[in-house]
Amino acid sequence: MLTRVDDVVRCGDPDRPAVTYQDETLSYGELTRRVGRAASGLRRLGLRRGERVVVYLEKRIETVVAMLAVSAAGGVFVPVNPLFKPQQVGYVAADCGAVAVVTSVERHRLVGARLQEVESLRHLILIGDRPRVPEPLPVTPWSQLCASDEEGSAPEGVNASEAGPAPEGVDASEAGPAPEGVIDADVAAILYTSGSTGSPKGVVLSHRNLLAGARSVAHYLGHTRDDVVLGVLPLSFDTGFSQLTTSFIAGAHVVLVNYLVPGAVVRLCARHGVTGLTCVPPLWLQLAAQTWPEAATRRLRYFANTGGRLPKPALDSLRATFPQARPYLMYGLTEAFRSTYLDPEQVDRRPDSIGKAIPNAEILVVRPDGGVCEPGEKGEIVHRGALVALGYWNDPERTAERFRPYPPGGSPWGSELAVWSGDVAYRDDEGFIYFVGRTDEMIKTSGYRVSPSEIEEAAYATGLVGEAVAFGVADDTLGQQVVLVVSGPSGAACDTETLVKALERDLPRYMVPRRVVVRDRLPRSGNGKFDRTELRRSVTW
Repeated sequence: MLTRVDDVVRCGDPDRPAVTYQDETLSYGELTRRVGRAASGLRRLGLRRGERVVVYLEKRIETVVAMLAVSAAGGVFVPVNPLFKPQQVGYVAADCGAVAVVTSVERHRLVGARLQEVESLRHLILIGDRPRVPEPLPVTPWSQLCASDEEGSAPEGVNASEAGPAPEGVDASEAGPAPEGVIDADVAAILYTSGSTGSPKGVVLSHRNLLAGARSVAHYLGHTRDDVVLGVLPLSFDTGFSQLTTSFIAGAHVVLVNYLVPGAVVRLCARHGVTGLTCVPPLWLQLAAQTWPEAATRRLRYFANTGGRLPKPALDSLRATFPQARPYLMYGLTEAFRSTYLDPEQVDRRPDSIGKAIPNAEILVVRPDGGVCEPGEKGEIVHRGALVALGYWNDPERTAERFRPYPPGGSPWGSELAVWSGDVAYRDDEGFIYFVGRTDEMIKTSGYRVSPSEIEEAAYATGLVGEAVAFGVADDTLGQQVVLVVSGPSGAACDTETLVKALERDLPRYMVPRRVVVRDRLPRSGNGKFDRTELRRSVTW
């Protein structure tokens, strides 16, 4: 029985490959042992049930082991996007009340000062050599954390027995002993995603959410032990992490890659005989322009798109490049994992559709009062079922806005919390759903959901602007490109070159505006807010 997320590693044949990074491959048996040892190490550090551990790493073997080990120890893993800058990493660690951070020595050099400001932190777990400068927090080398119980030792002041003994007959260094009382409804992970108003928000996911999602997606993608899935997307994304769980639950093989250039994806597909590849539209546009040798395509069984609409020319090009592969066009949101997919048999008939609900989910298109829309009538997408997240971490107000009862007026058997997506869509007469747009001002660029407020706040923090409004405009390559409209500080001129350099220093690359427009004064609406509609109209493209 699968109860915790880490249980998926026990679904594979112990002798078959589970995960590869660069030249290292772990079998399912070895991955299980490493997860168990790391979990035991976390218990020696005193990690208690429900406590949060931030994992701030690029894709590598240790990243996978760390997240699953936190689950095995009864904690909550919080994967942080490796593109996040120090202030964002510090915000996430403080917001979730992390007690430990797993990172590399190299990354710690960048974020260490910010982490020192996080009052809840008790431990720093570092991959690589110890820092030369003394660290205020107790430092545990990754190698020591993953040592067997006989080899490992708890840091000074920590009683190794606090974690409790391993079950009778079980080697605690090789198995993840079930933390007492943990059930599948408990919190497993917090995934931070940008919100429409300000700082990132943490989506709280249970073990049940992640396991139900793994079963559902693995089912419709047809994963088996013979599949080789190339993990291109960040593991801090719901889709990126799900490439692990949907593969492991079927006993398949995952190959990790930190995307650098599109040619690397092609070479890895050839080297490993990749059978499944999921990307976001900007990456697919780059891959569609590559030359794919027969060795890179002959085993590809499916390719899938998520994170925005894939332009039809790119879809057509990919289908010509991978004639034997089935295309899956998918839609989802972190708050509900995946929501819909278009059956590949329907792609020729309705390439603009996002399809129908994934297995074990119901996707509705509803009016503001909750009534179901008629075919052709536009409404909001609402997601019901086992994949609906628990809410936003430490944010009851935003949770109440997005997670609301359905049906709104109740029913004889009561109501349940559903995700009201904020996305507008309609159904056709056969029940296929067509995405129209968003009801908020979120920017979707390069497969990321970006809050305008985050960009605006970063612009204000430079001291180089007086007013700032960010929004997205359609872009064939990025989905949307970020545009920033500003006025100078106190009526002075705005040095846009210096501003962009400052934003490049403080923001992830995908958040940096592609265009900065200067206005003497930004227009207001009747209620005194910046008039975004007027700004869009007034800016000449």
